[in-house]
Amino acid sequence: MKKVAVRVVRRRKKVVPPLQERADLIYKRLNKEYPDARCELDYGNSLQLLMATILSAQCTDKRVNIVTPALFKRYPDAGALADANPEEVEDLIRTTGFFRNKTKSLLGMARGVFERHRGEIPNTMDALTKLPGVGRKTANVILGNAFGINEGVVVDTHVGRLSLRLGLTRQTDPVKVELQLMKLFPKKVWTKLSHLLIFHGRRVCIARAPKCEMCILNDICPSSRV
Repeated sequence: MKKVAVRVVRRRKKVVPPLQERADLIYKRLNKEYPDARCELDYGNSLQLLMATILSAQCTDKRVNIVTPALFKRYPDAGALADANPEEVEDLIRTTGFFRNKTKSLLGMARGVFERHRGEIPNTMDALTKLPGVGRKTANVILGNAFGINEGVVVDTHVGRLSLRLGLTRQTDPVKVELQLMKLFPKKVWTKLSHLLIFHGRRVCIARAPKCEMCILNDICPSSRV
């Protein structure tokens, strides 16, 4: 049987730095550990990213990426999706969960894009959040990844969990967590910051059983178990 190497990060003498210093160290180390951190949803344009992001609610990116190729092929533009038969969309996205609500969001979003923006995804927070099914978190995903605009920080379950564990905030409300992160990190890294925290949250700082022994932040994390 082939032996699998297990990486263990030796814990340095633990001295939790002040908040701003800790934030700077967290970004520096995570950026070095995950230089290719990115959005893990597969997409080819801004509409496809918006569709995939809507589907990702309460669903893994892996599952969304299995479903979206057929969805994108069937509805290549906002006009086609706006005119879609809801039952057909439901069948295509059923395995992502909450498929009826997601179908309503997808069709409502597409109609809004087609009628208000001539079929083009808008690139402002205000316009995006006025679309059905699009909240601030989803808008941040689109602005940061499709348009390269750092309007805010995407706070999903991973970002929220790690922000608490790392002592970056005491807040649990996503909007309040986002505001705190925006104060601690420079605007130019807001999109990348989300990717780094999500990558680390999926691979190491797992919800139920964080792998503190192999975490590159274990010496500065106030929640570390080692």
